[in-house]
Amino acid sequence: MAIATMLGARSVAVVGASAKPDSFGARMVIEAQRSSARMHLVNPRYDRIGDLPCAPSLADLDEPVDLVLLGVPDGALIGQLEAAADAGVPSAVLFGSAHGLRDKVAAVASAAGMAVCGAGCMGFVNNVNGVRALGYLEPDPLPSGGVSLVTHSGSAFSALLRSRRGFGYRLAVSSGQELVTDTADYVDYALDDPGTTLLALLMETPRAAPRLRRALLRAAERDVPVVILPVGGSPTGSAMVAAHSGALAGGDAGWHAFCDAVGAVRVRDLAEFADTIELFSMGRRRNRTARSQHGGIATVHDSGAERALTADLAHALGVDFATLSEPTVLAIEELLDEGLTATNPLDLWGTGSDTHELFRASLRLIAADPAVAVTALAVDLVTEFDGDTAYADAAVDVAAETDTPLAVLTSIPSAIDRAVAERLRSNGIAVLEGASSGLAALGHLAAWPLRIDHSDSGVDQVRRDRWLHRLAEGNPGAAFELLADYGIPVARSGVAESVEETLAAGREIGYPVALKTLGAEHKSDVGGVVLGIADEETLRAEYTAMAHRLGSAVTVQPMIAEGVEISVGMVRDPAFGPLLVVAAGGTLIELLDDRAVALPPLSRAGAMRLLDGMRIRALLAGWRGAGPADLTALADVVVAFSTLATELGDAIDAVEANPVIASADGAVAVDALLVVRGGIGE
Repeated sequence: MAIATMLGARSVAVVGASAKPDSFGARMVIEAQRSSARMHLVNPRYDRIGDLPCAPSLADLDEPVDLVLLGVPDGALIGQLEAAADAGVPSAVLFGSAHGLRDKVAAVASAAGMAVCGAGCMGFVNNVNGVRALGYLEPDPLPSGGVSLVTHSGSAFSALLRSRRGFGYRLAVSSGQELVTDTADYVDYALDDPGTTLLALLMETPRAAPRLRRALLRAAERDVPVVILPVGGSPTGSAMVAAHSGALAGGDAGWHAFCDAVGAVRVRDLAEFADTIELFSMGRRRNRTARSQHGGIATVHDSGAERALTADLAHALGVDFATLSEPTVLAIEELLDEGLTATNPLDLWGTGSDTHELFRASLRLIAADPAVAVTALAVDLVTEFDGDTAYADAAVDVAAETDTPLAVLTSIPSAIDRAVAERLRSNGIAVLEGASSGLAALGHLAAWPLRIDHSDSGVDQVRRDRWLHRLAEGNPGAAFELLADYGIPVARSGVAESVEETLAAGREIGYPVALKTLGAEHKSDVGGVVLGIADEETLRAEYTAMAHRLGSAVTVQPMIAEGVEISVGMVRDPAFGPLLVVAAGGTLIELLDDRAVALPPLSRAGAMRLLDGMRIRALLAGWRGAGPADLTALADVVVAFSTLATELGDAIDAVEANPVIASADGAVAVDALLVVRGGIGE
């Protein structure tokens, strides 16, 4: 594969090499000299650069090369890339922005079968074989470890490589705009390396979401954690991403759904990214049996106020503290000074006597408690001017006695004593540099591995072909027929376009009926829904008025018994493809903003978990005397939409049943919206 040749290059050509100190071309040469690959310099302005010969062009090199570094202005980029393709070079790194040239770059490289890192990137370092393909000076040697990093941000690439944290790298890639080779390719390469123990991805937008999904599911099968920092989820962020990389960013809901679907840990910022990578990189994880018991975190403090602050932050973050077992509580009580209580989080500071033994014994008891998934010594890791090392000593002692997850949680990164932090990290103890980011990281480890939904949903090709044909025709009233064909219970309805057809539908269905326009998307907002029409005379009058305002096309439906209104649908995301959306329905859908999003396919168990995560779940269980809804029937509606999305998601921009009335009698769709790709809607 071209990507394997690129990342494992044995020979490299530096195009744009320069003898000018501190220039980009000079930096490329310095980094290439540090690399394990044989180096060739290319620049027609030089015969030699220092002691090294310099060729005028790629065609003048005395051997084929595996990789070309193109440190040239955009005006020369296409010519040099074509020269590389003509010379049979299988891969390239493009450092420039390639502004206005992105399609041309992709076309040239794809036609030649080249792997390309960039454009607009910093390059990469492969610590396994020593290849360094960089345009900027980075740590040499780069700390070695099990992390394979791929980041769209070059600045974040440098910041992480220089962060002096408790983890090291197998592979570090600044992938830039990913005009040809994308994150899915790098992930597949990293997973072929058994030394990769964690994947860390900072992404503006997924260029190939289906392939990336398959790759990350492979990581889950291998028990390799995946930490993802997505950017561009807000409307402003999405616009910025489009301007920066030329790609549409997946919205925040899309990222949530994607990470849930692949079991990835999703983080909010670089601080949480670094803390989570470090905590997972220490390799202290409970076995699968223990981790499946929904353990929480535990923190041990030397300050009552900071303990309370930690509890406040954990609550805001949704991080749960473990409930300690009675034997653990009783054992801790024997250690505490008078006036202190054995709780989690735990404040140990009383008289301050024998700090080392008090903290060591308490940490050991808590770490051994079966309800605790991860334990943190929460102290300000400041320089002690009296030379006291009791806290670090206690943590190191416990780390030597157990392989359960253990960390030190600090509050102020700028106050951390670096020598003490290095000692802790060298003993397998993560040092988390911030209360909020550190607590989030602890919560991620406590919850890992995340449950991944597995569905065997197949494709009914006959049904798919039938509906592709019908959707192309743009049939009125097709929305209800589409839902019914996928097994979704729908209110029996008649489509009418005249008074006579409307009255005939009313007689066939039986009164009372509901009348709804087909001439507006948000029917209720424009007076396009009339409920409880009791007789033919009223139906005639209501139809006449509605047709005059909104058009002649309507549906006539029976009145449905009261229940909880839910919206169930599918919307096509530009980055992630079809997304299932379940929300509080009816006219309150925007006001309540209670929704859950998932990637299809989804099993019934997955649908149940989706519903369980909604605030409206309490209504479905029965609220203030109301009977509970049939959750199984509602979950079946969600699964049916999942099947529909799997089969027709490439032909539909949106399809929604709103509301679905969920009651003790089942779940019935009483209104539907269908938007076919290309703008055909109803």
